Amino acid sequence: MTDVVDGALINATLQHPSPKAHPIRPAAILWIIWTGAAAVLSLWWIDTPSVSGLGEWLTGAGRITGLFAGYAIVILVALMARIPALERGIGADRLARWHAMGGRYTVSLVVAHGLLIIWGYAVTANTDVVTQTSVLILSYPDVLAATVAGLLLLGVGIVSARAARAKLRYETWYYLHFYTYLAVALAFSHQFSTGSDFIDNLPARVLWSCLYIVVGVLILWYRFIVPIRQAFRHRLRVAQVYREGPDVISIVVVGRHLEELSAESGQFFRWRFITKNSWWTANPFSLSAPAGPSAMRITVKDLGEHSRQLKYLRPGTSVVAEGPYGAFTGRARTRRKVLLLGAGVGITPLRALFETLPGGPGEIDMIYRASQPSDILFGAELDSIADARGTKVNYLFGSRRQGRADPLSAEHLTALIPDLAERDIYLCGPPGMTESTIKALRRARVPRRQIHHESFEF
Repeated sequence: MTDVVDGALINATLQHPSPKAHPIRPAAILWIIWTGAAAVLSLWWIDTPSVSGLGEWLTGAGRITGLFAGYAIVILVALMARIPALERGIGADRLARWHAMGGRYTVSLVVAHGLLIIWGYAVTANTDVVTQTSVLILSYPDVLAATVAGLLLLGVGIVSARAARAKLRYETWYYLHFYTYLAVALAFSHQFSTGSDFIDNLPARVLWSCLYIVVGVLILWYRFIVPIRQAFRHRLRVAQVYREGPDVISIVVVGRHLEELSAESGQFFRWRFITKNSWWTANPFSLSAPAGPSAMRITVKDLGEHSRQLKYLRPGTSVVAEGPYGAFTGRARTRRKVLLLGAGVGITPLRALFETLPGGPGEIDMIYRASQPSDILFGAELDSIADARGTKVNYLFGSRRQGRADPLSAEHLTALIPDLAERDIYLCGPPGMTESTIKALRRARVPRRQIHHESFEF
């Protein structure tokens, strides 16, 4: 491991690129999703001339929840397809939140679909639900496959719950989600073999198939083909690894034609280092300096087995980087004045933004929260940037475990930055700090649309 940074290398190669992204606004995506949901409901409405009796009402409700579940699962997969326009326009954090919320609804719809169909058929056949369940699984084509798909989705939903997720390694959680693709394939087969809305409706079958095929192609293209193509085009490799702070290292990666990536300060890549122990996993790390035409830098804290191994990387190690991703960039800015507010290793994307966000003296300020001075990262770099900007970095030290007042309270923040409510706030830090600081900013009357934050949670 290299312990000394070659400043000439970084200064000469980490320059500002010219972004060429064309992001899509969140409101537009939501409008498309809800329009699609209305079209799905109309499919049932057109195919159902009348409903009478409890059995038909229950079965009809089961058909509706099944259609919505089939639509919702393909939308969830599309949100995680790493489509650049979505990643840049909506942001990885918001996409993840939408995906998590949609996942809960989808699992609920799948469970409701199964229960309502069984109950409705049981009422119509004048039998009990246990007997009807056995008949459906053993006698109807692909119902067993659909049951397996439902159980797979339920299992993925359980491991994605906050309590379970906290006990899993990122890699374990990530690879368990691949079972979602198997569940989608099984569910798709079930919909066409037993779904009354598709059996005798050729246009519906064609449109439904096109929806799944398009999303499947997007997954194949952006999650597999594009990373492979980028790997051959840019030929990334490790140039330097050096200690940045306690349990924190920086890695400089060099390559060819990196300006074509149009990476912006505040964004991240999913990095795959081709070594014996880490080639199979890709983890998200933010750029800790503006990307340039031949080099990028990331800064990594020891938070687990994978990140701990990175300090042993050797110069020349091949790298595959998927991205750039994220909307935590200057594009989110709505005000002339900005406050960059970070804690711990959350300073990583903020350090890059501090250098590149346009603004005169007093328009770009920074607050850096740390337990003690030895935990500060990029201290010399931040002070140098601050001098060039005609401002200073406000370092706040101390642990709340020691019973001290919170230095990121609404009162303290307003005292440090009197025009706080007139600024955009870029916030990045551990989840607990982020949540409490957002509440403090709201109490300080900062509009929610002016608060931009990035989470470390997966």
